[in-house]
Amino acid sequence: MPEAATRQRWRLDISYNGAGFHGWAGQPGLRTVEHTIDEALAIIGRGAARSNGVVPRGDRAWDGSEFIGRVVCAGRTDAGVHARGQVAHVDIDPRLSAVMKPDWVRYRLAGLLSDDVAVHEVRIVEHTFDARFSALFRRYAYRICDDPSTVDALRRHEVTRHHRRLDLDAMNEAADALIGEHDFVAFCKPRPGRTTVRHLLTCRWTRDCAGHAVLDISADAFCHSMVRTITGALVAVGEGRASPSWVARTLSGGYRDPQLRVMPAQGLTLEEVAYPPEERWADRQIVTRTVRATALVAPAAAPTMGPR
Repeated sequence: MPEAATRQRWRLDISYNGAGFHGWAGQPGLRTVEHTIDEALAIIGRGAARSNGVVPRGDRAWDGSEFIGRVVCAGRTDAGVHARGQVAHVDIDPRLSAVMKPDWVRYRLAGLLSDDVAVHEVRIVEHTFDARFSALFRRYAYRICDDPSTVDALRRHEVTRHHRRLDLDAMNEAADALIGEHDFVAFCKPRPGRTTVRHLLTCRWTRDCAGHAVLDISADAFCHSMVRTITGALVAVGEGRASPSWVARTLSGGYRDPQLRVMPAQGLTLEEVAYPPEERWADRQIVTRTVRATALVAPAAAPTMGPR
C-alpha cells in the first residue's frame, strides 16, 4: 500500500498577523508561519507518542519528524502579508493519528502558538484533498486609508496609509481590463519554469464602513507579488498619474514595466480559499496541475502612464 494511503490527512484553517513573520515559507534562522506551525505540531506529536507508548519515554533524541509530514498551504504569503482564511494540509502517521484526535490537537495548538497566529479548525479529510492544488480560487483584500480623518492607529498593521485621495471609479474602470485569463508577466516577478498565466475572477474597489479604500481581488492562483503590483498600478490611476487605458496597455505589453509600484505588504490579507465539493477534489487537482503555456509576446515600447 502506498505510504500516502496509510497516513491520515488533516485540513488546518489558519489565520495570522503577518507583521511578525518573514512570510509563510520556512527559511533558516527566520520566523515564518510554516516553521511556527510545524514546530508546534512536532511538540504535540512527541508528547502524544511518548505518553501512548509509540516510542520509548526515555528516547530523548527522537524528534518525531518522521510521524508528521510537511504542512502544505494553499498560498504562500510574503513577509508582512496577513491571512484570515489560509488553508493547509498535513499527513499524520497512523501510529499518531490513532491517539491524536483533531479537536484535541486544535486545543493544544491554541496553547502553544503565539497570539499572532491561530489554527481555528483541524479536520480529517480524504487524500484527494490538497490545500494547494484542490483550490478553486484565492481571494485577497488590499486596504488603503487615503483620508487622514479616517486613520485608525489600532489598524496600522493591516491598512496602508496613502497621502492622496483616490478616485475609485477610475480605478475600477482600469481594473475591468484585468478580468479574465491573461499572461500577467507585467504584474509579477516571474520565476524560472513557472507560467504567469492566471485567471482573474474579481477585481473591484469599494469603501468599507471606516471609509477605507478596499480592493477585493480573486483568481485561480496568483504569481509572486502580483496582487501588490496590480494594486500599485490601480493606485497610480486613482491618483491621476496614469490613465485607465495604461493598465490595459501594460497588461498586453508582455514585460515588467519599471514604472509599476509594488505596494507595501501590510495592507494585504488573504481572506478566503475556496474549494469544490469533496467528490471533485481529485478532478480539480488534475486541472490545476495542468501547466498553462505562458503567452509569448514580442517586446514593445513601454506604454507611458500619460494623463487621464
